[in-house]
Amino acid sequence: MTLVAGVDSSTQSCKIVIRDLETGALVRSGRASHPDGTEVDPAAWWAALNEAIESAGGLGDVASISIAGQQHGMVVLDAEGRVIRDALLWNDTRSAGAAAALTDEVGADAYAKRAGLVPVASFTATKLRWLRDNEPENAARVAAVALPHDWLTWRLLGYGPAGESELGPVLDALVTDRSDASGTAYWSPFTGDYDLELLERALGRRDVVLPRVLGPGEAAGTTPAGVLVGPGAGDNAGAALGLNLAPGDVAVSLGTSGTVFAVAEQPTADASGTVAGFADASGKYLPIITTLNAARVLVSTSKLLGVDFDELSELALAAEPGSGGVVLVPYFEGERTPNLPEAKASLHGLSIASTTRENLARASIEGMLSGLGAGLDAVRDAGVEVHRVLLIGGAAQNPAVQAVAAQVFDAPVVIPEPGEYVADGGAVQAAWALTGERPSWAVSVSASPAPDFRPEISAEYHRYADPLLNTK
Repeated sequence: MTLVAGVDSSTQSCKIVIRDLETGALVRSGRASHPDGTEVDPAAWWAALNEAIESAGGLGDVASISIAGQQHGMVVLDAEGRVIRDALLWNDTRSAGAAAALTDEVGADAYAKRAGLVPVASFTATKLRWLRDNEPENAARVAAVALPHDWLTWRLLGYGPAGESELGPVLDALVTDRSDASGTAYWSPFTGDYDLELLERALGRRDVVLPRVLGPGEAAGTTPAGVLVGPGAGDNAGAALGLNLAPGDVAVSLGTSGTVFAVAEQPTADASGTVAGFADASGKYLPIITTLNAARVLVSTSKLLGVDFDELSELALAAEPGSGGVVLVPYFEGERTPNLPEAKASLHGLSIASTTRENLARASIEGMLSGLGAGLDAVRDAGVEVHRVLLIGGAAQNPAVQAVAAQVFDAPVVIPEPGEYVADGGAVQAAWALTGERPSWAVSVSASPAPDFRPEISAEYHRYADPLLNTK
């Protein structure tokens, strides 16, 4: 039996799945936790990757591996391959001012036409600009810029600082893929090349090493032990591979962040900045919207009400659609879509009668999903056909989330069987790199309809969404 492995190095943890090359059957798996925070020492990811591999039984019998991971995180290396400062993650909003400056200098329309997106605090370019403006001594030391999956792939290949790696600090050995490069805001999905002028606007110079962009199924090299390493991917592109999204499929993922994404034949350029025109991991494109506040909205509400997730679901299902007029604007840590990095959460429409535990529970779910419903509309407006919505992520298993999603989204909602779709996408890449062909077992996962599906848009949906989209 030939085995391949896929990794999901996410914000919260590192997961690995090991699958049979011929059938795709899961053989074993492992995981390890990541530290909390919006800036993290990448060494913690490397330690977690090794721990996850060990918990999965090691790579001794594995032929190929590929790493998908959280996007946008800024990993800056000096000439000796050492990490200069903790990585700023996608959910670190300190670079909001830098994003605004870059947009003002280039223009939103011009930026979208060059990079497929308009800068917000999540993107790597804005973090480089923040570094330049706030830590000039660190910025001056930068010899290479990588993303989390790029850096982990580099370390897995045996590279790293002298004394900490077998092959040493060969910066030119850094690699990435189209999907992750497209989230930097200095790579173009239209040309397939880095836009060095945009890089220079961010960092103040362009004489740094950027990872070589690999094509779908292209190998990055081998580990010192001889395991082939695939190109890797951004997490949502990895999930698209793992789900094998087909035309008309749109995934709505409810993790730490919320995302709406689909695979498209052509790149998009949305000057409003709502839809980011990423590339995918198969050679196509991945129009996507992202919210900063998804499952953690439910975590915060559960803590406030003193209940667990099952009890939160029971409370929410006991309330009527619209939560008696109560609206939760769920921007607990700022927001990316809409671009309100300094915003905070707020409750609206409270009265003596409406202030109930049931309404608060349901309003938290409606608030979380309504922002994503508006994102679904934006993806449709960008030219994506929407035949069905695949609701994935940890919160997708909550019965109340499923019921409200079926009322909020104006398309049939299905719930795929729970799985590690991002890591599965890595396994698809590993098989692809090993054989030269996308594996035939990468087929659509089985899914069941969400309960209480309503084929028409709920009349309540627009009332839910308007306070979210119009918040200043």
